[in-house]
Amino acid sequence: MRPHSLLALVVACLGLTGEALANGYCGGGCFSCCPATACQAPCVTRYRTERTTCYRTVSEVVYERQEQQCARTVYDTVWDEQQNTCYRNVCVRMEREVQTQVQRPVYETAEREERYTVNRPVWETSYRDCSYTVRRPVWETSTRECRRMVNRPVYETSEREVRRMVRRPVTEVVQQERCRTVMRPVTTCRTVQQDCGRWTMQKTCRPGPSMPRMVCDPCCGWRVAMVPGPPVATYRPVYEPNIVEKQVSSTTWQAEVVRESVPVQVCRMVTEEQVTRVPVRTCRIVQEEVVDSVPVRTCRWVDEVVPRQVPVRTCRMVQEECVRKIPVRTCRMVCETVTRKVPYYETHQEPYTVTRRVARKVARQVPYTVCRMVPRVVERQIPYETCRLVPETICQGGCEEGGCGPGGCQPAAGRVGPQSQELQPEPAATQPQGTNRLSSPEAEPVAEPAIRLKSA
Repeated sequence: MRPHSLLALVVACLGLTGEALANGYCGGGCFSCCPATACQAPCVTRYRTERTTCYRTVSEVVYERQEQQCARTVYDTVWDEQQNTCYRNVCVRMEREVQTQVQRPVYETAEREERYTVNRPVWETSYRDCSYTVRRPVWETSTRECRRMVNRPVYETSEREVRRMVRRPVTEVVQQERCRTVMRPVTTCRTVQQDCGRWTMQKTCRPGPSMPRMVCDPCCGWRVAMVPGPPVATYRPVYEPNIVEKQVSSTTWQAEVVRESVPVQVCRMVTEEQVTRVPVRTCRIVQEEVVDSVPVRTCRWVDEVVPRQVPVRTCRMVQEECVRKIPVRTCRMVCETVTRKVPYYETHQEPYTVTRRVARKVARQVPYTVCRMVPRVVERQIPYETCRLVPETICQGGCEEGGCGPGGCQPAAGRVGPQSQELQPEPAATQPQGTNRLSSPEAEPVAEPAIRLKSA
């Protein structure tokens, strides 16, 4: 820092004027030959803002889709046949003879005469004349000539050549490789444990019930005491297991891919020119006169009498006496001895075999595809703005010749002093990612500090 600038800063802090300095220091505080009134113009230091765009590295996690082949165990149900012997009750129908006394009805039929009077109808037929007159049409046909002009078409046939491009198919046989899936049987054996135990009757003895009896006691003589009775034998079923291992074979089908060469017939089209002769038929009209005979039919009416006889039928009733025989049926009961067969049923047990299906699980591997997201770190550059303050010194007012400053008099517009230390931006590590405090439009404005210096 220059000596006169340091002195001006001390003077500004103490609030001393130029006249006081001149009187106190005998005019030696000016550092120049200019009068005191010309050197009282203040110099102001202002700070301007400079924005710089910088870049920082940001790491992001990106997930990529990756497919992985896995296998899971699937259990299929396989049914095995097992035969068991069971018993069922069978009822047999049998008959026995039983004699009973029954009364049988005996029917007897007799006849008796009955006389009654009936009316018999007698029909008589007579005829009545109902003739009527009708009108019959009589048709007569005559012929007259009718002349007219007609146009008769006359057809003529000629030929012309027609050329066209046609595509003719050409068939070729090529060998093509194809894949097909064939199911191959695979037989495996496994050990199955089967319980072939049986039930047995186990004998168990328990003490009998106590009963009062006369017992001879050497001390007391004869007395009554409770004496246990004979033991009672009981039987209870006990199951004796018998585990038997046996080999059971099972056949499964496995898919196998077979490659084979198959002849394939391929058809391709070949273009060639074809010339054909097409018949062309033309028509021209020729007028001719045609004479037609047109039949003309006329009708006239003739009266005719049609005879008609209408039959008339009349009925009269004649009384007659009739005799009829009415059957009379009588019944009497007769006792008889009847032998009849009475059915009855006898039951016995009959063995039969039952085949049942026993389920078991067979494991197999089924492939499937699993999709998972794999994380990956990606680095990218993010721009952000930094702001720093640059100081500028501006002297307001003017000075005379040989005034302030080591280089003579400075212009009134001001001068730029030496730059001070720049404002350093915050480190990128302390700022949050994706934000910029200085470049944000919502950030508070930075006030520009200004220090006013009074020159001596």
